[in-house]
Amino acid sequence: MCRNITTLRGLEPPATDVEIEAGARQYVRKITGVQKTSAATEEAFERAVAEIAAISTRVLGELPPRKQPPTTEPPLRRIARRA
Repeated sequence: MCRNITTLRGLEPPATDVEIEAGARQYVRKITGVQKTSAATEEAFERAVAEIAAISTRVLGELPPRKQPPTTEPPLRRIARRA
């Protein structure tokens, strides 16, 4: 598993759509090896990101709350906090 994908379940406030999409994008990059899309890869890559983001949103909504918050803060929140 990619160590760079941050746990989103249990965040306060809950994970945003942008954070979920960022995690989906990291996952698709990792499994495909595509870091920058080309005309040949863009459509399939973006479709995979959208599908994984939708599934991730659904599963995060269906799981019970965590007893402990995640140990790391998502990258987008770290950037926002520094700004």
